[in-house]
Amino acid sequence: MIEASRLFDIPHYQLKNCPNPNMFVTKTNGTWVGVSTAQFLDHAMRVSKGLIALGVKAGDNVALVSNTRYEWNVMDIAIQQVGAIVVPLYPNISEGEYRYIMKDASIQLCVLSNEELFEKISHIKNDVETLKHVYSFEGVSGCDNWKMIEEAGKDVSETEVQERMSVVKYEDLATIIYTSGTTGNPKGVMLSHKNILSNVEACIDPIPADRNSKVLSFLPVCHIYERMLHYLYMYIGCSIHFAESLETIGDNIREVKPDVFTAVPRLIEKVYDKIIAKGDELTGIKRKLFFWAVSVGEEYDVIGKGLWYKIKLAIARKLIFSKWQEALGGNVRAIASGSAALQPRLARIFLAANLPILEGYGLTETSPVVSVNSFHKGIRIGSVGALIDGVEVKIAEDGEILVKGPNVMMGYYNKPVETAEVIDADGWFHTGDIGIFIENKFLKITDRKKEIFKTSGGKYIAPQAMENKFKESRFIEQIVVIGESQKFPAAFIVPSFAFVKDWAQRKGVDLGDGSNASICSNPVVKDRIQKEIDEFNKLFGNWEQLKKFVLLENELSVDGGELTPTLKLKRKKILEKYQEQYNQIYC
Repeated sequence: MIEASRLFDIPHYQLKNCPNPNMFVTKTNGTWVGVSTAQFLDHAMRVSKGLIALGVKAGDNVALVSNTRYEWNVMDIAIQQVGAIVVPLYPNISEGEYRYIMKDASIQLCVLSNEELFEKISHIKNDVETLKHVYSFEGVSGCDNWKMIEEAGKDVSETEVQERMSVVKYEDLATIIYTSGTTGNPKGVMLSHKNILSNVEACIDPIPADRNSKVLSFLPVCHIYERMLHYLYMYIGCSIHFAESLETIGDNIREVKPDVFTAVPRLIEKVYDKIIAKGDELTGIKRKLFFWAVSVGEEYDVIGKGLWYKIKLAIARKLIFSKWQEALGGNVRAIASGSAALQPRLARIFLAANLPILEGYGLTETSPVVSVNSFHKGIRIGSVGALIDGVEVKIAEDGEILVKGPNVMMGYYNKPVETAEVIDADGWFHTGDIGIFIENKFLKITDRKKEIFKTSGGKYIAPQAMENKFKESRFIEQIVVIGESQKFPAAFIVPSFAFVKDWAQRKGVDLGDGSNASICSNPVVKDRIQKEIDEFNKLFGNWEQLKKFVLLENELSVDGGELTPTLKLKRKKILEKYQEQYNQIYC
């Protein structure tokens, strides 16, 4: 049992047992600057006092709208210490979503990060009657700086904060996290201190880190996955470094040389594409060696490989994969992957390269981790690992994954009917995902229950599994399988424009002005992508094979409304946006 009964106990535990001079590290003016455990807790205490002075009461909902940064963590702990509830919001959602969430949660106070967010919140502030205060982490014209919270609390005693802390219980609500909402309005997932702490405790062994480890944080901390890991890192005493941006992530990894970092499959795909692009630039024997090593990696498995394969792998690691490790800082013990399905091919190659990707599974409603591949309980490629301690899973008759354990949410905020729909009378949470067990131990996700559809011939199509396979093609950046109630499945495809340009240059293919539009209309490009489709179609039954496709000129994105903030496909929105292309296929 971990020595913390509330989430805000965790940094206090670190101060007592493994104080860290570099608890949080931020790059400032080109230099990595650390904050100690004592400094962090002192800062959080001052902010807690200020919140009391501003009238924030136990049970009030306080919103945090910001990128991942040190200040976010200060506010998180400070809010909890006064018994208030943290409501983290993604910094890239629409004004309409901010309005809906803030009204639904009756937000009392909001702290945001920059001018763009202040503008969005300003537009909806008058619609949220409960919202009394808005502060910013950065200097934003017209917005109070968050330092004013501290100043407001100068006359409040620490004793008042301690009294507030003393009445917060293990089972109490700690945070409301609004799900990204692939359909309809987001729902507020209520998680208690118990929910998240149980997950922290169960994930300590699977994560290969200790008090001497450096971790790099760049995923949104408003997502429960990265946030839970922040608590875990704090508990074991790691130094948490904040990446500057996704654009600088490669440089930051080389500078920090992290032992562990978290990623989503989309990012891992981009890292892999960059590595392969470097290999494409090689010539002669170096190029042959590079792609030989990649082919060895594609055959990798954790079990069942013979001596001859192990000899080839040792050579590939020494000559080629060691350079991949250097490109990621040279110290990586593990890359924790979650949020969406990872291509098994990438898992094989990175494991072969001694850059273990530990793929896991979970939901916001399960705080989040349910299972994870780990050195602790074993790794099976293509699965999401063994169940973490304390969590039960059973597979329903229709294949749905049901979860029970201390990590299962308290319910949806203000939505008792929706809560009853997903948590049955016996306490089983219905995930909406379809899965099976491999070797009676390792969970494998086969698709999303709500996303499986039927063709007009009554045949079931599991789009997610198909999309994951087709994305192995270097020509395909993104793909959406469509065809519900139609005679056959088809797809919207976003080509990998950078790779197509490189390929065209090597093959002497004229791409006109080189724009996305000219690439998508080029018959040679279409024919080449058709060859990829034909090859992957062989892996599926006749009724599953893609009969047609349309190339899309723009990448699917959060800003474009096609992806959730956690990069899941908003299928309904995509179909609405590309109705014309849909009609090209089926009309």
